[in-house]
Amino acid sequence: MTVAVTSGDPSGIGPEIVQKSWVSVKNDPSNEFFWIGDPLHFPDKSIPWQPITHPSEVSKNFSAALPVLVHKFANPLKIGCHQPENANDIIDVIKKSVSLVKENKAAALCTSPINKDVLYSGAQFPFLGHTEFFAYLDNIEHPVMMLASSKLKVVPATIHIPIKEVSNRLSIEGLTQTIKITNEAMKDKFCLAKPIIAVSGLNPHAGENGKLGLEEKEIIIPAIRNLKDSINIIGPLSADTMFHSTARAKYDVAITMYHDQALIPL
Repeated sequence: MTVAVTSGDPSGIGPEIVQKSWVSVKNDPSNEFFWIGDPLHFPDKSIPWQPITHPSEVSKNFSAALPVLVHKFANPLKIGCHQPENANDIIDVIKKSVSLVKENKAAALCTSPINKDVLYSGAQFPFLGHTEFFAYLDNIEHPVMMLASSKLKVVPATIHIPIKEVSNRLSIEGLTQTIKITNEAMKDKFCLAKPIIAVSGLNPHAGENGKLGLEEKEIIIPAIRNLKDSINIIGPLSADTMFHSTARAKYDVAITMYHDQALIPL
């Protein structure tokens, strides 16, 4: 099976990225994918593309043309512009890609960037990102997002929200559930029998024993303590020092308290 790639917001960089991606992997059968979107949105008209009706057709001609499961957008494209009139088509492409994976017609999906303001303005889209929308489409109560590379895997404990709301969104129960799900994923998806999980603090220097904030003492430490007997877990660690190479060697996955803590340069 192959990977489905969504259109994202076609006013942005999605169509450009997918064309460049195909050029870079077209001769590698292990990286076959197809794009769901409107071919009129491709910025480079010289790059060949081929319409398909089913993902099973991708392998037939992948090296010669970018496979496209065509989804025609109702409105003309304006590059770089805010186009709420495209919101419903963008959402429909995401729904279609999820359906293909759930129906076992695609192995996975890769999402092009979306503009959440466009989706809300044009369709009252109530979700803060792809992760929450995927959870809704698949009836998942506690979705967990992982940012993964060969060097490190990072899981944010909260979603895309303002920094001032993070503390109120953290709870012992929620953090415990996130850690459990992460532990099972590391065993099931990455074949680690006893993964080591590092948990960050929320406050500078992990709270300095309550001097710089109480979330570590009241939420993070109790969650870790609840799981110590069943999971290899360390923390809370200061987020500003836990991602250098020597520190990373001590654990397999990091759980951070908010989304952009996971984006500290590696």
